[in-house]
Amino acid sequence: MKKYIWLFIILCILVAGGFIFYFLSNKKDNSGSGYNASKSGSNISINHNENANNVDDNSNVSKNVPSPVSFVEQEVASYSTVIKNKKDSNRQQNITLTCSSLNGTEIKPGNTFSFCDTVGKATPDRGYLEANIIVDGIEEKGLGGGNCQISSTLYNAVLAFPELEIVERHPHSADVPYIEKGKDAAVSYGTHDFKFKNNSDSSVKIYASNTPDDITIKIVKLIPQ
Repeated sequence: MKKYIWLFIILCILVAGGFIFYFLSNKKDNSGSGYNASKSGSNISINHNENANNVDDNSNVSKNVPSPVSFVEQEVASYSTVIKNKKDSNRQQNITLTCSSLNGTEIKPGNTFSFCDTVGKATPDRGYLEANIIVDGIEEKGLGGGNCQISSTLYNAVLAFPELEIVERHPHSADVPYIEKGKDAAVSYGTHDFKFKNNSDSSVKIYASNTPDDITIKIVKLIPQ
């Protein structure tokens, strides 16, 4: 009797082992099939993207993207003023800082230029020092002394190009040594600004430069090629 019981147990073990082997083999095959399907799906996705890129490359949108426009700079005005107090190093530094801020400024057609907005406020943290300024007809020391000579030089360059319209300009309360009476343009951040509007059909650009002897402002017109 015990002999038959052991034979039955052995038979059950063999049958169970067969089922387990079959199950594991089938799972492995399915996993392999799943991998192949995933790989095939990836290839489809890549081909789809490549086709999409080809469509983008051949689309009207791509063809209609404008190429960069190059310009020719035509000088339309230039003006220079002489720095009288050349030995004033503070004034020289202020002039250099302001010319640097002004240099390369572009004004598009229809836009208005503001000297104060472009240059900003003369403060010590920006490197500005005290030099001679005129307040209520009296000469005294103030931050940014020298800026008015630059704005006055720019004012006269703007006057030489009729398509630039003066919007705001203030005379000094006393004569200044660097330009004749009536041709100056006083600036003081927050109260006195110098502004002009570009009424031409092209952008204009300001070039500002200085030496220890003088300040030069050039205005060029940007003509598309």
